[in-house]
Amino acid sequence: MSRPTARHETPEERADRNFVELLQELRVTQTGVQILFAFLLTLAFTQRFTDLDDFERATYITTLALALCATALFTAPAAIHRALFQRGAKRLLVVVSARLAAAGLVMLALSFTGAMLLVVSVVVSRTAGIIAGGCAFLLCGVLWGLLPRQLRRGTGPGHRNGAQGRPLPPAPPGR
Repeated sequence: MSRPTARHETPEERADRNFVELLQELRVTQTGVQILFAFLLTLAFTQRFTDLDDFERATYITTLALALCATALFTAPAAIHRALFQRGAKRLLVVVSARLAAAGLVMLALSFTGAMLLVVSVVVSRTAGIIAGGCAFLLCGVLWGLLPRQLRRGTGPGHRNGAQGRPLPPAPPGR
């Protein structure tokens, strides 16, 4: 029999819970990547698309390819789940799906970067586009990479409420 964890769940129950949580995270990110991908797909059919220079066209194609990769990475866990359904591989599915989601976030950050670069380059200037793209990449890197690492440092068995031994501040009052 499997040993229960601190949450009083078996490894199988924990794998089930982790997979449900991962799927919820993927639902949130998929919406963003689908909107971006749809925007990019329609962009090529606008009148102004013919005015793009070679750099902007290359940025467009690269960004479209990155958005496709992000979409594929975010939807892969569902396909893998279907292939492994009822085969006792939930823990493997969770590990692989988490890695695919992490890779998808990298592709999504690069897609956002390319989209900002392209749009701002066309609307304002190439220099402004490069700056906007860099800011988009930096924002994603800070919020999706640096912040979680910092928060992870402050969590663990020896820390109360994940805040390096300090209690969390009270929640703001509801309206």
